[in-house]
Amino acid sequence: MAPETPARSSTEGARKASLPPPTFHPSLWGGFFLTYKPPTAPQCACMEEKAEVLKEEVRKIVKNTHELSKLLDLIMTLQRLGLDIYYENDINELLHSVYKSDYNEEDLHLVSLRFYLLRTNGYDVSADVFLRFKDDEGNFMFDDTRSILSLYNAAYLRTHGERVLDEAIIFTTSHLEGVLQQSSPLANEISLALETPLFRRARIVEMRSCIHIYDNDATKNDAMLEFAKLNFNLLQLLYCEELNKITLWWKELHDESKLGFSRDRIVEMYFWMNGACYEPQYSNSRIILTKITAFMTILDDIFDTYGTTEESMQLAEAINRWNGSATELLPSYIKGFYLYLLKTFDSFEYELGPGKSHHVHYLKEALMRLVQAYTEELKWRDGNYVPKTLDEHLGVSARSSGGFTLASASLFAGVGGIATTDTFEWILNYPQLFKTFDMFVRFSNDIVSSQREQVGDHYASTIQCYMEEHGATLKDALKKIKDHVEDSWKDMVRHCVTSTEQQQPLAVPWTVVNFARTVNNMYKRGDAFTSSHEIKEMITLLYVEPIY
Repeated sequence: MAPETPARSSTEGARKASLPPPTFHPSLWGGFFLTYKPPTAPQCACMEEKAEVLKEEVRKIVKNTHELSKLLDLIMTLQRLGLDIYYENDINELLHSVYKSDYNEEDLHLVSLRFYLLRTNGYDVSADVFLRFKDDEGNFMFDDTRSILSLYNAAYLRTHGERVLDEAIIFTTSHLEGVLQQSSPLANEISLALETPLFRRARIVEMRSCIHIYDNDATKNDAMLEFAKLNFNLLQLLYCEELNKITLWWKELHDESKLGFSRDRIVEMYFWMNGACYEPQYSNSRIILTKITAFMTILDDIFDTYGTTEESMQLAEAINRWNGSATELLPSYIKGFYLYLLKTFDSFEYELGPGKSHHVHYLKEALMRLVQAYTEELKWRDGNYVPKTLDEHLGVSARSSGGFTLASASLFAGVGGIATTDTFEWILNYPQLFKTFDMFVRFSNDIVSSQREQVGDHYASTIQCYMEEHGATLKDALKKIKDHVEDSWKDMVRHCVTSTEQQQPLAVPWTVVNFARTVNNMYKRGDAFTSSHEIKEMITLLYVEPIY
């Protein structure tokens, strides 16, 4: 249970008069991960030794697979099982060879798989390879359901102007929906794909799902399956250790700040960050990102639902000063939170390690920019102002989405192995890639949250803004905003398959894409962060139930 909201004096500002702030449901997990007890050291050592043996067995499979169709299927399977991180150099060499080699251009499954894997690894291959599969009437020709499923997944790596891929999505979606009405051995795969195309799935969630699918595949390799299960279980142990640490930190934060009105979602916050960077080497990064997400959530709840304008502006000024003496600006109920914020960011210098402590400067800057956007929204809210155009709205609301804050913070915290000041400064200049991602987050959030947030005195969403600007119905406005979401995906893919601005490392756009996948995961059926019952089963599968 969240602690009770502390009593507040009349001198701290009157509460909002219109409606009480929304009541968020309590944590679904409480202190569950505080009692986590890892296996004994000998048990862990045994698991790790077995994993090393299996890793080398699978490496032999990678080295000895030469037929193109089998090689592409193998690489795809390794990616989906989450094992590709152990064979990055081998896979990169193989894909470079695939890119340079001839192949059967008449095999739709092979062409689709080749296109998918090359684009997801940064190769700018042409979508024109699919034109040969269209007949005179514009329909796609295919031999089996497997081929059409592969085309469906490949088509979602589209960029702007690739009409053949736009048409492929329409055609394959209709066909696959028809297949689901019948009995098909690919029914589970098709159902998953129609819900979320392969490219848009968070890696950790896909890993868990794919192990089950692969286990039931008649052509599975036993060593690869065993390695996938063992690898997942070892990662689960690591994640549970991290959850133990982060839950303890969250409890201490609540004990010191007593902000019981905020959403108690520390496990969901961790799940969100874990989806964006699941690799074992990013343990510290996940913990830092989860803590930043926690601060962002509390700040959002103060600015959005609980604090008065005066209190929120005082907090914004204190964060802008970033100094313990700024507590004199704050109402008493925020002081503990503010001091804990400063203390936690100081601890990041130690957690980042030697040579990276200066990265904390960039983490602070990312958070301060978010708070600045919150203050601009307050002016809209208090003035009952609806921006005249969607572009005007996004000039503030995209930045307040938190997308830039999290995606940039992940890179500042070590994800992707980027540590150059030039890249960090480039990111702070807010290039188009991050503007696109911010808009993607804003649109995705507004689609599922708009109606809930209009209860009370929240400012108008992008949906209401579009309706006002164009005299559109809610239905038409939602369709247009969903089209903008698709356009954002196209933009992000384009950044991944061509050189980004100023020749930045490919890890930058791919980190953004990984965050986009988690956003898609959290907002698929509603706001699963605020109302987290929707993802409880998914979290249970990832952190509570091992795979046997």
